[in-house]
Amino acid sequence: MRLHLIASKPTDSVIYGFLPAAAGLGLDVVLLTDQPEAHERAIARARGPARPGPRCDTAVGQADRALSAAGPAPVHMVRCDPWDARALIAQMAALPAPDAVFTNSDHLQTQTALAADYFGVPGKDWRSALRAKDKALMRRRLAETGAEHVGAVTITAATRHPQRGLAYPVVLKPATGVASEDVVLVTGPEELARCSAGIFARRPGERLIAEEYLPGTLRTLETLGDGTTTWVLGGFRTDLSAPPFFIEERLTWDTPVPAAAERHVLAALDDLGVSFGACHTEYVLGAGGDPRLVEVNDRLIGDHGDFLLADLLGVDLFELTLRVHLGDSLPPAPPQAGGHAITDCVVAGRAGRLVAAPRGGAQPEAEPGVALTYWPLRQPGDAVPLTHTNRDYLGVICALGPDPAAVERSVAALRGSGRWQISGEPRP
Repeated sequence: MRLHLIASKPTDSVIYGFLPAAAGLGLDVVLLTDQPEAHERAIARARGPARPGPRCDTAVGQADRALSAAGPAPVHMVRCDPWDARALIAQMAALPAPDAVFTNSDHLQTQTALAADYFGVPGKDWRSALRAKDKALMRRRLAETGAEHVGAVTITAATRHPQRGLAYPVVLKPATGVASEDVVLVTGPEELARCSAGIFARRPGERLIAEEYLPGTLRTLETLGDGTTTWVLGGFRTDLSAPPFFIEERLTWDTPVPAAAERHVLAALDDLGVSFGACHTEYVLGAGGDPRLVEVNDRLIGDHGDFLLADLLGVDLFELTLRVHLGDSLPPAPPQAGGHAITDCVVAGRAGRLVAAPRGGAQPEAEPGVALTYWPLRQPGDAVPLTHTNRDYLGVICALGPDPAAVERSVAALRGSGRWQISGEPRP
């Protein structure tokens, strides 16, 4: 069977997750991308090292180790423009027909959904994919269905300020942005005008959304659906950096999901039309227990939370996701997670050059029974700019174990080891 995998830049999820899963399924993989050389380099680097995540000692973990040692399946690389659905479909039409069309990219879900529909293979509804990607469309749809009412306005470079109907503070962000880039808390009309102008200077032609600030605890709901059955896999509690920025610093496994919040999020996803494939939904649980969506990411959770979730569930989550896109049905009941788990992102506190950091892999600070690993995203010698986004990550700590206290102490010990050092200013 043939998988057409759509991607732009290489990601750990694809290189260490979906490509090994495709190899395990015996799929012929065609990777359509505008960055084939970068993918070839990433695949070459992936041969040998363990994958991200705590890699707890399970049968799934053992199988993953074997796949990692062998490297991903052979990939037929095809250069194309994955951002343009017409160009993508035309390129795919010149190739042998696919049995599955898939992407794990936030940016490419709508294009991939259109391509899957064109070739008559299972896929997401392009309308739901577009609503999930475009936060203004998401807000409008949820207001129309009565699911939620969050004050929001769309801003372009031609918009006049001040904006009416906004109760400050508001969150200003690109309507189709990712990774907390250019997301900022704004306290008044003059600041909104100034921050909007700054974003437009950096990102000409961008469309922004200014929406009501939702105080409370940021949480996630992780789901996987086949169009009929939807698995609720669980959720994480998210720790953010101090305002005015919104860097996701830590994910803590936090189940059971509050029943009212789960019902609300699933109903909102249904209103958006989201029912197929993996979905990572972020919502705020207010002080009164009132849940409201922040954003819908029509893919697996990122920043290595996908590997952690697979280890928690004791299944190959990447393979399960591909199976859905191949047309397989999900069993009625989802796998149940066991243990306490954390992904802790090491965020640069200032700009400079990284001169020291732990080596990747298992870490000596782990207490008995705890799987503790570090995955470097920057290496000693790398320049470290300060962007106040998720791009400031130096690396990711993952921890998993049956005893929450032991897991927390292990992460704290690694964090307190002082093995990260940034010195001076980055050279141009």
